Parts: sequence; structure tokens; C-alpha cells
Amino acid sequence: MPHVRRAEYPKVNSSYVLEYVEVVHRHHKRTPYAANTFPIEAYPWYCDDEALFYHGTPLPTHVANHSANTYWSVYTSSSNPLAPRGFNGTCQFPQITREGLDDSWQHGNDLYGVYHDLIRFLPEKYDPNIVSFRVTNNVITSQVASMVTSGMFGGRAQQNLPLLIQPASIDSLEPAYTCLAANKNFSEYGVGSSDSDWTSHLKAAADLYANLDSICGIPPTDSGFHMSFDHYFDNLSARLCHAKPLPCNTSNPSLCVTQPMADEVFRLGQYEYSYLYRDAGARTLEYSTGSYGIWVAELAQNIRYAMHATDSASTGDRTSSGIRYRHNIAHDGSVSRILSILQIEKMVWPGMGSEVVFELYKRRAGQQYYIRVLWGGQVLKSSNPTLGTLDMLPVETFIAYFDGLVGQRAKKIPSLCNL
Repeated sequence: MPHVRRAEYPKVNSSYVLEYVEVVHRHHKRTPYAANTFPIEAYPWYCDDEALFYHGTPLPTHVANHSANTYWSVYTSSSNPLAPRGFNGTCQFPQITREGLDDSWQHGNDLYGVYHDLIRFLPEKYDPNIVSFRVTNNVITSQVASMVTSGMFGGRAQQNLPLLIQPASIDSLEPAYTCLAANKNFSEYGVGSSDSDWTSHLKAAADLYANLDSICGIPPTDSGFHMSFDHYFDNLSARLCHAKPLPCNTSNPSLCVTQPMADEVFRLGQYEYSYLYRDAGARTLEYSTGSYGIWVAELAQNIRYAMHATDSASTGDRTSSGIRYRHNIAHDGSVSRILSILQIEKMVWPGMGSEVVFELYKRRAGQQYYIRVLWGGQVLKSSNPTLGTLDMLPVETFIAYFDGLVGQRAKKIPSLCNL
């Protein structure tokens, strides 16, 4: 997906100085989730061209014994009579694929090419006092982070590099915290609801569903595949992203999903995300605010810290003092909620690597602060009249918008979420 790159980056004139950057993007190419695979897949999927390392090691300051660099190697046993659901082969479902790892490295390298090479904002070498990286509790974001950091800082990043992560039960980045009111709101208009505005497109796609089900072996009663087009979208797009053939019926190989059928799934998936996060009206903003308001409040607080770095350093908050660049690796649901809260003019399903960047600038004359927001590497346009084109918006206006929704330090979220 398009992201910040040197060739297309819209430079700000020299009367402004970049003070702070926060990046959030979806992970890169992966295998589909196991729940989104078909009961029997016609061909295997191999991941022998990469290794997923899972190990613990003592930090240098507490070194006693050294650990080996161990990684998982998927296999099946001839003594195990059970077949895995979906694809045979040597992959996890999901895992970031080799192609996804390469894309992750390139993404990091492109960001470094702008924020170091072009603007001279990032340090040449990784400095944990200036730069931080954050992931969710889903391991695929950590797989991406290992390549993004290498793409940014090269061999200089080959060291113990911390990835910030919140406890799984309250993680605001994924998000994973409980918001009962938001969930109730979504259940009344979104996936699984009986709202006619939602179910109408599913009913209209009955013939497409019937054809896909008969080819792919999905029972018509499988609610996971039929409450939305999410499962089919994930399965088919993952294949095409990796130059794999569209599926055929395992009993009748001449009966296959065609490209026009796949395109129709992708079109309906785009429609669904636009409806869920923008087109269903005020409910979408209420849902996204409740379910992602804590991360938004964290962003607003990070911007405050950046504007008052000296004051924040005195608080002893290690996550705030001196950090000039924060990098969040998240999911489509994360990016979708951010776009929803910003009330983007044209909502889409965020593809792999989709990126939102928040830049804080200070005007040399007068010392006022301004915010610029980039989506896909270009200035984001909001349909909200207060935000409008998010290009050098006074920071007070930007933060006031977030505070009005969720309160400073998310103080409104417990009541909004009925906690």
C-alpha cells in the first residue's frame, strides 16, 4: 500500500520545523487466519524461506547463560491421523510471509529515507531515548517490527531492541480492551446484526455466496463466512498477494473461483468497511470512539509531551521523556478506527502496510504548533468541518477534537464504555 516515501513525500516549507512524528500502520503480507481457510485446500502453502524465532534470553545487564536462537519449524507426523484444517505445508496461519517480511523491511527503509535522509529528523543510529516501537499482543506485529527496524537502522539495529506492548486485556493499539457500549452499538448495526442496512448487501450477494460455497466446500450454515465477506476476502486476497492460484473445488478441479468472482468479493469487502466505519452514520463514530478512544488519548498525550519535552522529562515517565518518533504496528481494525475517528472523506478497507502518520510542526516565527496527518503518504482529508484537510491544522484544534470525544488521558472512556 502507498506510504511515506521520499519520491512522493510532500515537503513542508522551511518556515516550519518538524518536532514529533507518530506512525501507525497495519502489518504486512501474511498467510490467512486459520478460521478463514477452507475445510480442505487443494494445494499446500510452504514457508521454508523464513524462520519465526521464539526464544527468551537474559539481558546483557543480567547475563549468566546465553540462549540459542531457536525458531519454529512446522511439520506433520505420519503417526498423527488427523489432518489440519485448511492448508498443508510448513506455515503458521497466520504468519508474516517472506514477501511480507521484505515489504516490512522496505517500509522501514522508506520511512528512514524521508525522516533521516531527506529531513534529518531521525538519528542515524537507533537511539531508545528518541525512537520507540510498539506492537500488539498478536505475534505477527512483532514479526513485522523485526524487519521494519532493520530497514530503518540497518545493521545498527542488530541489537537488543525493545518493543513496547501493553497487557493483553487492556491493549489500546489492537484494540483489546473491553468497551461494552461500543460492542452493543456495533451489534445493532454491524456484522451479525439484523439491521436491514447491513443485511441487504448479503441478501443481494446470495448467488455469489452459493457459487463460492459450492466451490470452496463451505457449508451455507457457517456463520463465520456468511455474516460478512471478511473470511472470503482474507482467503482470496492472501492467495493473490502471493501469486497463488484462486481455489478450485477439490472434487471437481474444473470448478474454480474466477477473477471476476474474487473482484466482487473485494468490492463487497470495501463496501462493508466503508459502511461499518463511516457510512452507517453517527453510530460509526460512537463505535470507533469507544473502542479506540484510549489509543487516541495516548496520541494526544504524546503530542502534549512533544510540545513540552522539558516538563515531561521531569515526571520520570520513561515512555514520554524525549521520544521524538513513535512507531506502532497494528491491524486493519486499528487503522480503520483511526480513519473513522478522523472522519476520513473516503473510507476503504486498509490493505497490508496501510499507514497513518501524525506530524507535529513548530512555526519558526511565533513558535505556534501545527499538525499534519498523512494517509497513504499524502495529506488526509476529513469530512469533519473542524478538521477538514489535515495540513497544518493548529494543534489546539486537533487536540481539542480528541479531548472532546474521549477526554484528556481518556477520562471519558470508562463512562462511554459502561465500565
